[in-house]
Order: sequence, then structure tokens, then C-alpha cells
Amino acid sequence: MLYLPRLYVYHADSEVGSDKSETFKIMERRLLRAITNPAMIASFIFGGLMLATPGAIDWSMGWIWVKIAMIVAMSGIHGLLARWRRDFEADRNVRPAKFYRMWNEAPTIPLIVIVIMVIVKPF
Repeated sequence: MLYLPRLYVYHADSEVGSDKSETFKIMERRLLRAITNPAMIASFIFGGLMLATPGAIDWSMGWIWVKIAMIVAMSGIHGLLARWRRDFEADRNVRPAKFYRMWNEAPTIPLIVIVIMVIVKPF
């Protein structure tokens, strides 16, 4: 998920229908379908099992709610990345590389917050 927006940056700069563009389509599809989607599914399964384990989480603590909010944000970003991949696949992208360059950092922010919440448990 961290690398997909970077591929979009390069893809947005390539000529529609070129060999380079077609190569990016393959790379983006494989990254999303073979790595990102299965990783998200596994995270939801194992995270759900942890949440279902009695006593594993103290629901009165604030950090778990921040973590869950960041997971929702990451899921939303994942959905956006998948939608943009479909746009590239159909040669319908209208956004410049700069747009994707900004979104390249989007998954990193919730990831950092999640790690801090789990390790530090500030509240």
C-alpha cells in the first residue's frame, strides 16, 4: 500500500497506451491483488481474532479507539487506491503526478499513529 501511490506518480507521467503505461498497469494490478488485498484481509482476520479474545483489549483505554479510527482511515485509503487503479486500467486517469505524489504519504501517517498507539499506549 505504501508503494502503490509511487507507481501512480510514474504512471501519470507516462503516455497513454505506451509500453511503459501497460507495464505500470500490470505492476499496479499485481501489487494490489497479490500483496495489498491479501495483507489487508489477513490483518482484519487476525485483528478481529485479537479483538474477540476476552481480556486482550481494555476497551476503557483511549488508544484502542484511536487505533481503530486509523484502521478505518487506512481502509478508506486502500479503497481510493483501488479506485484509482481502475481509472489507470481503463486509461481514464485525469489527475497529475503531483496529486499522487501528495497521496504517496497518506498511508504513512495513520501507520505511524497506529504504531505509537500500540507501543506507547499514551492514554
